[in-house]
Amino acid sequence: MLKKYMIYPVIGLVLTSSFAMAELKIGFVNVPKVLSEAPQAERAKKEMEREFSPRQKRLEASAKEIRSLEDQLRKDGPVMSASARKKLENNIIKKTREAKRTEEELREDLNIRRNDVLGKLQKQIFTAMASIAEEGNYDLLLTDGVVYASAAVDVTAQIQEKLKNAR
Repeated sequence: MLKKYMIYPVIGLVLTSSFAMAELKIGFVNVPKVLSEAPQAERAKKEMEREFSPRQKRLEASAKEIRSLEDQLRKDGPVMSASARKKLENNIIKKTREAKRTEEELREDLNIRRNDVLGKLQKQIFTAMASIAEEGNYDLLLTDGVVYASAAVDVTAQIQEKLKNAR
């Protein structure tokens, strides 16, 4: 019975020494840095601004119009007839509802588009990471959850270069 328990530490020692003898090549990728500096991200940002800018400008114009109507109600409300004041108040309420609905639609569309773009970019980054790992004969590439990585194992620049060349 005692011999059975003595074997496990010996096996652990043998396995540990086997790993110690084999030299592992480990790399680290700073994914947030790659995401923020990838040329694809900058292009996507400009494309999304171009795509959503007209809607954003219409929303801003609508907000300006509502503020103008509210100012008119504050200024002229006391001297307006009850029916004219009520009509103006209803108009402000209607335009405010429309603006809120438009803003919500814009936010949803923007989030959907952003998630789509981010998904494509993440796929490109993953492909670049796998390529660098194969080309460099890495045994392990680490990303998130790393407390420290020396410059010797940081392959972030190589990933960024691969993405720049992938344009």
